Amino acid sequence: MVFRDSLKEPKVKTEGTEHDSPVMAGLQGQVSVQPPASFKHNLRVSEDDLHLLAYMLLANKTNTKCVGQGLLDQEVHSLTFGYIRLNGKKPVIVARSGEKNYGKASDDSLLPGLNDDMALNILARSSRSDFPNLSYLNRKFRSLIGSGYLYKLRRQLGIREHWIYLACNLMPWEAFDPLREKWMRLPRIPCDDCFTCADKESLAVGTELLVFGRELSGFAIWMYSLTSNNWSRCPLMNLSRCLFGSSTLGEIAIVAGGSDKHGNVLKSAELYSSELGTWQTLPDMNVQRKLCSGFFMDGKFYVIGGMLSHTDCLTCGEEYNMGTRSWRRIENMYPGSSAGGAFHPAMRSPPLVAVINNQLYSADQATNEVKKYDKVNNSWNVVKRLPVRADSSNGWGLAFKACGNSLLVIGAGGHGSGDHRVIVLHSWKPEEGTRDGSDWSVLAVKERAGAFVYNCAVMGC
Repeated sequence: MVFRDSLKEPKVKTEGTEHDSPVMAGLQGQVSVQPPASFKHNLRVSEDDLHLLAYMLLANKTNTKCVGQGLLDQEVHSLTFGYIRLNGKKPVIVARSGEKNYGKASDDSLLPGLNDDMALNILARSSRSDFPNLSYLNRKFRSLIGSGYLYKLRRQLGIREHWIYLACNLMPWEAFDPLREKWMRLPRIPCDDCFTCADKESLAVGTELLVFGRELSGFAIWMYSLTSNNWSRCPLMNLSRCLFGSSTLGEIAIVAGGSDKHGNVLKSAELYSSELGTWQTLPDMNVQRKLCSGFFMDGKFYVIGGMLSHTDCLTCGEEYNMGTRSWRRIENMYPGSSAGGAFHPAMRSPPLVAVINNQLYSADQATNEVKKYDKVNNSWNVVKRLPVRADSSNGWGLAFKACGNSLLVIGAGGHGSGDHRVIVLHSWKPEEGTRDGSDWSVLAVKERAGAFVYNCAVMGC
């Protein structure tokens, strides 16, 4: 499969005449900027990178009269002056003279001829796939991208792109950008061999990817930062656990239930804030459970399914109201956990669930069907067939996620075995109808990835 890695050369229309991008013309011939060693991109500022600046101006539909002739005539060297640092919530441009410019245009602004507020607004509207390339242009852009401010501004503007993060058996973590159809390999986690080989769980919160597992010294959480493209240790929960239910809502995540290091089934819950980097203990659930699943719906956090003990399955769910800090038990919210099959329910994966537009869907591990939850009647209705089989491994090795307005099913596809298997990413938008089997589209195919998805998370920012 051929992926799109670059933008076509943009054109700028000036007073009715089409010309080559003046931004491109102004940026040509500049020296390359060395990126961090962890990135494995082309180390020179390519023409695609230079076209990027012109493209972003057009993407925001900025009139060239508003941009001003200054942008078109400025020397590129003006882009390399100064640096950016965070002063509270807003970047401050510091010129070489030490003068601070708050939102006004100058030769030392991010984009010459534009005031800083307009420049930041334009940059925030570009694809986050372009952020690494922007950071190569000069120190000022690198500081801006590394500060994370653009992601905060994107949230304020309601701009969000969903990337898919996968860990399969033959590769480390990789990210997939559906808009660009582009795979990106993450740096390896600097963990010990125990963490590498042990079972892991993951979730994406804000601009962080958290991976939970065990090291020789005990439970550990490794955190990948999108802004730094590096892994670091995340603070441990107040009560470390595994086999828990979890979900994220913006910059917060909630984990509930699970098992502690002694194998005891828990009913405790905690909230993680990616902005603060801290864990907060929440009130206990009504019932302890492990191997359960969590999700946010209508602004509330839910936990469904799971095991009460090593042998007893749960069909009830629980709803957590963050306003009242209280749990409400919902009987028979997930009866599918006790459905028939060749294996005991304890052998099945946690419920495969996803929420699209505040509507809950599940992938039944026994029947290979997608089901939709009826909130009013507290029941499930069959919607369509899954594009891959979930019953072959009792739901394990299959990812069922929400990705924007689409349901995402990721699993083994094709023929062959071992190293020759491929992982196929299927997507479907529920709003487009429920024709059985005919409207799953193939989002991507990852070759030589094996036949098992160990971890998957979707990050929207």
